[in-house]
Amino acid sequence: MALRRSLRLSLGVLLGSVALCTGASVSGQGDPEVALVAVESEHLAPSVPMPRFKADASWPKLPADTILGQIPGLSVGPDDSVWIVQRPNSLDVHEAGLAADPPTTLSCCRPAPHVINFAPDGTIRRAWGGESHAPEIGGTSQWPANVHGLFAARDGTVWIGGNGKDDHVVLQFTADGRFLRQFGQRGKSEGNASSRYLGNPSDVFADGDSVLVSDGYINKRIVQLRQKDLAFLRLWGAYGAKPGGGTRAQPFDQSQAASTGDGGADPASRSFGDIVHCVERGPEGLIYVCDRRNNRIQVFRETPGEGDESGGLEFVRDIVIAPRTGGLRSASDVAFSPDGTYMYVADMANAKVWILGRESGEVIGNFGRVGRYPGQFFWLHSVAVDSRGNVYTTEVGTGRRVQKFVPVGLIR
Repeated sequence: MALRRSLRLSLGVLLGSVALCTGASVSGQGDPEVALVAVESEHLAPSVPMPRFKADASWPKLPADTILGQIPGLSVGPDDSVWIVQRPNSLDVHEAGLAADPPTTLSCCRPAPHVINFAPDGTIRRAWGGESHAPEIGGTSQWPANVHGLFAARDGTVWIGGNGKDDHVVLQFTADGRFLRQFGQRGKSEGNASSRYLGNPSDVFADGDSVLVSDGYINKRIVQLRQKDLAFLRLWGAYGAKPGGGTRAQPFDQSQAASTGDGGADPASRSFGDIVHCVERGPEGLIYVCDRRNNRIQVFRETPGEGDESGGLEFVRDIVIAPRTGGLRSASDVAFSPDGTYMYVADMANAKVWILGRESGEVIGNFGRVGRYPGQFFWLHSVAVDSRGNVYTTEVGTGRRVQKFVPVGLIR
């Protein structure tokens, strides 16, 4: 009860406390260049120029009494503001002592709201989230028990999914958190062939005429909906075929995400693995799907004409990422440089952002390593890029942060 009460009050506290943040760089002189920290990188294709980045250690600017939990969703909006969805429920009393009743700490910390929108300079524009923002159906709030995935659309709306117990729904909100509509329903799931219900959806992409959902923690598929009314259009599995490989026993347990008990990755599998982790529409309208447990990204192209579940869809190619990786696996999320030259892949297990040629699929290099200091990662989850080429990342597990990486030229 104390945590819920703290979260209800946290929006006002969070926005009212932003003034506590000085906005100064590490040196205290306000020079953003001083806050840039060198990042470990590898240039693996010397004949191809590779972007070089530094971590901005001054970004974002959180209130002094606020802490973030695991951050399983990240998106850059059309105005270059940065959106995250985070898990207050992933914090324990030692991290969020101000939320206890009575408080167990004196100055820090209280959990931030689930959804935070940062201006490009890292200051907070708005923050909201929780059960009060979603409707009830049959006495059950449709707000996810464990949020997972966020997408900020061109129309200013925000989509959220979830991978907790009974989280079989994606929801759309206004930028200020007013509920608009949903697909699916908490507590209702019918497996890979369902045109009505989802499993535990991991990600959403909702720009254009359709809404794409990676339905990937219980089911193993992509679902495509019509944008205007969320009518079901089609679904598909690996290589554009009907989804295979069965469904996961519910509820999903996070320990399953780090296990190699499935025998390891199979980048040639005819079925998606047991975490279909992202869906993204990239340059030229291509659809990129993260088959995380098989260490690969599958690329699809929509083709003209109507069809059945797999009609109107063409498999383009596999992009394999660090194929021998076990445990958390490698293909967690994907994003693109503003000009479409480069593709960035978040690799959870190896704690790297891979840089590939977008057209060739060739690995050019990477940046990052395991660690908890600026420019390092632990359970790297999501990646996104703004119109200026800045790269943003988020972490789950005990990483629990969002980072900004500023391009500082090319390695040739």
